[in-house]
Amino acid sequence: MDKELIDQFIAGALKEDVGDGDHTSLATIPEGTQGKARLLVKDTGILAGVELAVEIFRTVDPKLKVTVFLKDGAEIKPKDIVLEVEGGVHCILKAERLVLNCMQRMSGIATQTDHIVDLLKGTNTQVLDTRKTTPGIRYLEKWAVRIGGGVNHRFGLYDMILIKDNHVDYSGGIRQAIENTHEYMTAHNKKLTIEIEVRNLDELEEVLRTGGVDRILLDNFNLSDLKQAVNIVEGRYITEASGGITVDNVRDYANCGVDYISIGALTHSVKCLDLSLKAVRA
Repeated sequence: MDKELIDQFIAGALKEDVGDGDHTSLATIPEGTQGKARLLVKDTGILAGVELAVEIFRTVDPKLKVTVFLKDGAEIKPKDIVLEVEGGVHCILKAERLVLNCMQRMSGIATQTDHIVDLLKGTNTQVLDTRKTTPGIRYLEKWAVRIGGGVNHRFGLYDMILIKDNHVDYSGGIRQAIENTHEYMTAHNKKLTIEIEVRNLDELEEVLRTGGVDRILLDNFNLSDLKQAVNIVEGRYITEASGGITVDNVRDYANCGVDYISIGALTHSVKCLDLSLKAVRA
């Protein structure tokens, strides 16, 4: 966990939600009231966000006592108890929605990722996430992918060179895009992994003639062309497939022999898992 980044996220999220006070709780519950709540599971899947939840409770009130029963990555089912939190009721309720929002989305992503990882068992292919994430919570969503057994692709525009179709077209072609990239990295003393996207077998051949990359992204290839492309590459470069890949066909794409499959749907269109935080009555 990147503590500095998480601290910034929690501070901003609480400011957005709480504003100048949780007036409902302040109005209805006497100050100083102590209590306990349980985080309950109402769905089936893979749990994610527990470590984050503990950090949220601690940020809201370091005096809150959190007892964790299930950790990130656990298989969960309805009626499971994830954790208990005990202490000032105003603080428990202040943290409630942020904890649930994060854990429900992270658990949905982890569950989807775990399902795809399971579909890929027996192949040498791993599943990657993408930059198709929710602005402001990319770190959390990619964290959830890791919990689900997937692999993170680049985090942003800063930590890898990924030459896509628009870069190729704007720079004047594949060779020019690759040459420009190396000139830029030399001039700016950068050492970044270089991946290039190709749209067909002709572009693949041009990349192989040019060289100077680490990975090749085979975008929107049909299964026949993808298998042919992998055979042409012959292990000289890491290969990745993307575009039109779903849970229904991911195994077929993996059987073509690519090293990675990237799926934007891991983060951009998952179903959140149903979790709730309920007061424990004395």
